[in-house]
Amino acid sequence: MTHDNYVYEAVELLKKLIATPSVSRDESRAADIIEDYMTSRGLAPRREANNVFAVCDDYDESKPTMLLNAHIDTVKPVATWTRDPFAPEIDGDRLYGLGSNDCGGGLTALLQAYRAGLRRKREYNIVYVASAEEEVSGSEGIVRVLPLLPEIDIAMVGEPTGMQPAIAEKGLMVIDGTAHGRSGHAARDEGINAINEALDDLMWLRDYRFERVSRLLGAVKMSVTMITAGTQHNVVPDECRFVIDVRTNELYDNREVFDIIRSHLHSDVKARSFRLNSSGIDACHPLVRRMTDMGMRPFGSPTLSDQALMPFPSLKLGPGESCRSHSADEFICISEIAQAIETYLMLI
Repeated sequence: MTHDNYVYEAVELLKKLIATPSVSRDESRAADIIEDYMTSRGLAPRREANNVFAVCDDYDESKPTMLLNAHIDTVKPVATWTRDPFAPEIDGDRLYGLGSNDCGGGLTALLQAYRAGLRRKREYNIVYVASAEEEVSGSEGIVRVLPLLPEIDIAMVGEPTGMQPAIAEKGLMVIDGTAHGRSGHAARDEGINAINEALDDLMWLRDYRFERVSRLLGAVKMSVTMITAGTQHNVVPDECRFVIDVRTNELYDNREVFDIIRSHLHSDVKARSFRLNSSGIDACHPLVRRMTDMGMRPFGSPTLSDQALMPFPSLKLGPGESCRSHSADEFICISEIAQAIETYLMLI
């Protein structure tokens, strides 16, 4: 097949995926499409829940193994779409549709690179995984597949990075906070207002700066993203609940950051999980050096991916731009998919 054939098939496959809603935890039909496509191309896919994967047919356990990974699930469409998010539409070089940029472009480009890579002489094995539940870091996603794969030495994740290597990404920790008061009638000087009790904590979360700042990822970032209190206008609220989104750099473990936060707040706090720490790869790794030799510019990414769940060196490299993700009228450029396939093959 020619490069144009691979690009055409990537785009046609992506159009089918856009037309098939695949919000996290509801990806079975999209997984069917990927599985059927891979089967029709003789790639011998295996399926685990809604994850579809394949190992190169010339696998040799004495050789190192590279994982090519991208996800099939999407977020829910936002209300401000001006197009049908599930109707793929090509306008010039752009292909519009939910999941086109995040990360259908990387998903389909990596699959075509995997196909072409099977026909080339390699000094290492390649494995392809189309994973589910990435947008929610779910237990039925990549973590369910990893134990079924051969030992992985390095992974390339097809998230949208403008085809520049993200060699580090921030971790994520979500914390639920609860400030306590005592209910009373709002017309009288009684009760303890839980909202007032939460104010000092909210101000600290806004103003505190963690000492250790990463060269690639910058500072740890905390954002209060949700707050709930009260039952009606004339009742002093006895409870104020809030949610903190924490993005950690590689200089802190999530538990360490949590302990610092807990020590400063008066509210009760509980982390939903500590497992999504910052992740990445050494800038001196041969694959990273290969990319820099090709003129690419390594950087640190503020967004989370399945990379956080991989216990081996990994980086993100994919077509599209992160700023288009989770936004109305999401799109990927066909030229970006074409460039991605070509670049992946140069690396593979």
